[in-house]
Amino acid sequence: MRSQYKNIARVVKPHGRKGEVLAQPLRGLPSVLEPGMRVALTPPALKRDRFCTVVSVTDTGDGDLVSFEGIDDLTAAEGITGCYVLANRDDFELDSLDAAYTDLMGREVVDERFGSLGTIVEIMSTPANDVWVVEGDRYGEVLIPVIERVVLDLPDAGTISVHVMDGLIDMDK
Repeated sequence: MRSQYKNIARVVKPHGRKGEVLAQPLRGLPSVLEPGMRVALTPPALKRDRFCTVVSVTDTGDGDLVSFEGIDDLTAAEGITGCYVLANRDDFELDSLDAAYTDLMGREVVDERFGSLGTIVEIMSTPANDVWVVEGDRYGEVLIPVIERVVLDLPDAGTISVHVMDGLIDMDK
């Protein structure tokens, strides 16, 4: 069976002259980067290895200062700025929030007044809360804020019940 890799962080900027970079976890999740972890940097580049090993990780509160094997100077660090860090799913534990993200994709969303809105096709992270992008035939794209007064029932599997606030559905469709 092929390894499954998951985006876990994004390299935001270089830090210092010794190749350290600031990496931020994706979707507001906690960092799972650990020394010794073998990761892939995407997109790949011709002048560096696609895979590298994490040498050190220091939490800064604004992300992690990370050193990668083979990224030893400022120029190399600049070369991976903007890259995504992917790790083998077997190398870290999925917390419940991350597992929930994966489990939500494709789930049907039903409003108590409007009926079926469609299925979740994307989850956007905002500073305030996540937003589900729901697409369906009847209403097109509907953005559902993931807040307590909107999401009524979120079972482990099956249909998700919501109460869409006025103005979130384009009734002209």
